[in-house]
Amino acid sequence: MSDQVKTRYTDEELDEFRQLILKKLERAKDERDFYLGQLKDLNESDATKVKGIDDGTGTAEMERLTTLASRTDKYVKHLDNALIRIENKVYGVCRETGNLISKDRLKAVPHATLSYDAKENRR
Repeated sequence: MSDQVKTRYTDEELDEFRQLILKKLERAKDERDFYLGQLKDLNESDATKVKGIDDGTGTAEMERLTTLASRTDKYVKHLDNALIRIENKVYGVCRETGNLISKDRLKAVPHATLSYDAKENRR
């Protein structure tokens, strides 16, 4: 048995993570499209157009949906970057320590680039 420290995940493990990320990516894109559709509907609705004094309800809802769409878009970009790291076979390597990020952490946060310890040390 070798005492060497594992420096990267195997191709099989990377494929398992790829499948997980692709599922999350599909859901995130659907969610983002939903928020963008809701925003479009609000923009086109006569009920949300200002008629005199604005009560702020329509504006608040648009801000909420814009924030949700923006956060979801950021998540999609993180997942896309994780797929790139898988292709480059550097997925799951902590960018601060160079050690592997635990599988449990990657299953919970598949776009993670820091191990749990590295993340805690940043606080």
